[in-house]
Amino acid sequence: MAKVPTALVAASGLVGGYGVARWTGKRQLGGAVLAVAGAAAAQRWRRQAGGTAAGVLTAAYVAAFAGSHPLARKVGAWPAVFGVTGAVALASWAVADRRG
Repeated sequence: MAKVPTALVAASGLVGGYGVARWTGKRQLGGAVLAVAGAAAAQRWRRQAGGTAAGVLTAAYVAAFAGSHPLARKVGAWPAVFGVTGAVALASWAVADRRG
């Protein structure tokens, strides 16, 4: 997994978590996908960019999840998810992946 960019891990968690919740109708299952990918990304962020950067990126990941809900009321669910996912992926790449 070390070769997979953290931006992709985080993006997979956000998009995959929403997709699983939507397609299965089980929000808890989507939350599990979100949490597992987030934990994996956070661990890698800490290794690649240090504890402070990992904390900031983890906060951005959680904020993206939370922020996608009110944004979805304005632009729709999938556009909101893709929008916040892009922001987190870009931040992840800039802070952690670009160096490797």
